[in-house]
Amino acid sequence: MKVFIRSMTSNVGVVRELLTFLWQRKLWWLIPMITVLLIFGLLLIFASASGIGPFIYTLF
Repeated sequence: MKVFIRSMTSNVGVVRELLTFLWQRKLWWLIPMITVLLIFGLLLIFASASGIGPFIYTLF
């Protein structure tokens, strides 16, 4: 579990750096698109790691 938490914190750092890069380069229009992609990715990861996966997969 500790390894999982460490890997997730490093992923949060990558996301923060990506958003900072987009903000500095004035690519604000990409931020909503990346946010939606991250939410879908988290939803798919959550669906595969839990017992409610079959119910989430019916949404797609």
